[in-house]
Amino acid sequence: MSAHHEAPHDASHDVVEEIVPMMPIVLPLAGAVLMFLLAFIAVTMA
Repeated sequence: MSAHHEAPHDASHDVVEEIVPMMPIVLPLAGAVLMFLLAFIAVTMA
């Protein structure tokens, strides 16, 4: 009887490693949305 131990593949699943390649797209979009919301609030309050 040989014990067969396998490491689960979920242990090597890193969320940060998946997000890092998308940063050049995500950061400008988030900045644009933030600037739009801030401008909308400023115009609404004026």
